[in-house]
Amino acid sequence: MNKSQRYFALDVFRGMTIALMILVNTPGSWAYVYAPLRHAKWHGCTLTDLVFPFFLFIVGASMRFSFAKFDFKPSREIYSKIFWRAVTIFIFGLLLNAFPFIRQDWNWDNFRVMGVLQRIGLAYGISAVLVIRFSFTNLWKIMPAILIAYWLLMWGFGGPDPYSLEVNLIRKIDMAILGAGHLYRGTGIAFDPEGLFSTIPAVMTVILGYMAGVMIQTDDGQRKDLVMKILLFGIMLIGFGLLWSIFMPINKQLWTSSYVLYTGGIATMILAMLIWFIDIKGYKTVFHPFIIYGTNSLFVFVGSGLWAKTILKVEFLLNGESVSGYSYLFKTIFLPLAGDLNGSLLFAITHVVMWWVILYWLYRKNIFIKI
Repeated sequence: MNKSQRYFALDVFRGMTIALMILVNTPGSWAYVYAPLRHAKWHGCTLTDLVFPFFLFIVGASMRFSFAKFDFKPSREIYSKIFWRAVTIFIFGLLLNAFPFIRQDWNWDNFRVMGVLQRIGLAYGISAVLVIRFSFTNLWKIMPAILIAYWLLMWGFGGPDPYSLEVNLIRKIDMAILGAGHLYRGTGIAFDPEGLFSTIPAVMTVILGYMAGVMIQTDDGQRKDLVMKILLFGIMLIGFGLLWSIFMPINKQLWTSSYVLYTGGIATMILAMLIWFIDIKGYKTVFHPFIIYGTNSLFVFVGSGLWAKTILKVEFLLNGESVSGYSYLFKTIFLPLAGDLNGSLLFAITHVVMWWVILYWLYRKNIFIKI
């Protein structure tokens, strides 16, 4: 399996994840969403709960290839690259939280500090330093040690119900360091699902992706054996994750250790199946649309977020009532066309197609926005 083929499978996986992200992030109405396209209310894992760990997993797998030119050795050049990339991603996240930048309700006291891009930036930076500083063998020791330590700290300092929304250790740390006003409030209380402490196990999700990348890059040319090895690795991770969930529930918002293993296992198995279909069976054409999505992932993440925020701020009159542009589009086009649930889903699918067309144009113009 040559290098370009390996990148093809990985880019397809990235594109599939981005497409799924847009699908679950832009329903016509949050009141009408099919269950798999919602996050689990607390414990558990839906299709939607796989998007974020998949993206971090892909960051780790890609890291194995992007760092090859540095020979995986510490240097001022690679540390500078890691630092500035992590900082840039984090700043993009802050800007996305702050948008629109000029508004009457602006108040620093209620500005959310963390977010998805902020976690990606931190997880990338920390994991990148780890893979440069430590050998593959040592990473195998570090990862379980950190996941076990996270479990014990959550259990030991989380109060009588350590994995509940109200008293978990993540919330306590964020309240102490960031303050309640700077946390997410979508759960009804001040609690950030992209909190500081829970970013630590998220780093391990990136490391799992890196481990999968090592398996791919160091294979001996026996592609069927490689796929079987990765599949078995994925099955093992899922099994350990489910077993661990007996003691520490699978929970995305807490990014529990069981969640890391369970979602990492699913990501590993999907990557193995993509390698099988694309690189062994040669079904490349059918997957090519996802390559388009995988080429400008940061652009589409930021762009789709800005678009949604913009049409939510624009107001229109509908039946004498002021509604957002977002709601206006849903109620005047998609709701009459397909009803409540299906109209909401069609709204999301339309956004998936719209962003694919934009990305296809960039792809044809050979425009790739990277940092």
